[in-house]
Amino acid sequence: MNIMKIAQRLKSWGIKTLALSTATGLMAINPAYAAEEFYSLNDFLAVNKIDAHVHTNSSNSAFIELAIKNNFKLLSINVDYPDFPGIDKQLAITTEFKAQHPNVLAFASTFSMRDWNDEQWGSNVITSLKSSFDKGAVAVKVWKNIGMDFRDKNNALIQLNNSKLTPIFNFLSDQGVPLIGHQAEPKNCWLPVSEMTVTNDQQYFTNHPQYHMYLHPELPSYEDHMHIRNEVLSNYPKLNFVGAHLASIEWSVDELAKFLDRFPLATVDMAARMGQIQYQSKRGYNKVRNFFIKYQDRLLYATDLTHQPQEPISESSAKSFASDVEKRWRSDWEYLTSANEMTTIEVEGNFKGLHLPKKIINKIYETNALKTYKNAFKE
Repeated sequence: MNIMKIAQRLKSWGIKTLALSTATGLMAINPAYAAEEFYSLNDFLAVNKIDAHVHTNSSNSAFIELAIKNNFKLLSINVDYPDFPGIDKQLAITTEFKAQHPNVLAFASTFSMRDWNDEQWGSNVITSLKSSFDKGAVAVKVWKNIGMDFRDKNNALIQLNNSKLTPIFNFLSDQGVPLIGHQAEPKNCWLPVSEMTVTNDQQYFTNHPQYHMYLHPELPSYEDHMHIRNEVLSNYPKLNFVGAHLASIEWSVDELAKFLDRFPLATVDMAARMGQIQYQSKRGYNKVRNFFIKYQDRLLYATDLTHQPQEPISESSAKSFASDVEKRWRSDWEYLTSANEMTTIEVEGNFKGLHLPKKIINKIYETNALKTYKNAFKE
C-alpha cells in the first residue's frame, strides 16, 4: 500500500499523525497494520455471524428464518423475567427450535427462584439444569432479580453471594458450563431519566419504574452490585463467566478493561448496549476503537432482540419485526466495520464507525462465541 493510501486510511480513522503514544494506549502504526483487510457493507450477507444474546419467546419461526436469510446463528437465552413466558415454556420453545435447526439455534437455560425457602431448592435447581443440558442447553443465565428484586420469607433481598447459590456455581464451574450474568443495570439506572445518556435506557426505565433505581434509593447502589458480583467471581476462578450487557460496565471502556484484566476467563456480550459504545466513541473514538482491538478475544456480538408471542400474528406485525431485526443487525455491522458517519435513535448527534479489521470482526461475530459456547451449533 503506498503512502497516499495509508494517509487516506489514517484520515478515515480520525488519526492525524503516525506518532501515536503507546503510553496512552493507542496503537503504534506499522506496515503490518496498514496492510489490514476490511469488510465492506456489501459483505454483510457473506460473513458467518452469531447473535449471542436473543430471546426466541415465540413458537413462530420468523426469527429463525430471518437468521438464515441474514447468515446468522442465534443463541437464545432463557430468563426468569416476568414479562416473558414462563421458564418451562421458554425451554420448550428453544428445545424445539434446537431440534429443528441445530446449526442455526443454540440456547441457554436458567433457573427459577420459586420455592427458594424450600430446603431442597438448590438440589432441585441442579437436577433441572442437568435436564436442560441433556436437551442441549450450552449455558445458564442468572438474572437481575437476584440482587434487585427477589426476597426471602423474611423479606430480605437475596444477593448473588447468598450461600444457597454456592452449590449451583460450584456445579457449573465443575461442569465447565458458562454462567451468563446480568447483574445490576446500566449505570444510567441510578440517574433521573433526563440525565441518562442513551434513549433506549430512557425508554426502558420510564416503562419499568420498578427497576429504575433512582426511584428506589433504599435498594443497593450500582457500586454494591458490582462489588458483590466481582466478589462471587473471585470465589470461582475456574467459572466461565459471560457478562451480559457488557457486564453492566457499559458506561466506561476503561472500567470494563479493568474487569476483563481482573477476570481472565470472563467474556462480555454487547446485548442492548451498542448505543453506550457509540456514545463513548463519539467522545473518545481512539480509546473505544483501541479497546476493541486489545480485547478482541473477549467480546461477543449480541443484540437482545426478542420475539415475543403474538396472538394472532398479523402480516403487519411480522413485517415490523423483520424490519426491526434487520435494521439493527445492519446498523451494528456498519458501525463495527466501516468508518462512516452515522446516526442512531439511541445516541444524540453523529458518530463514526469503528472500522475494525476483518480478523477482529470475525472474532466478535463468530469465533469468540464458538469458543465460549462449545458445541453450541452441532447436531
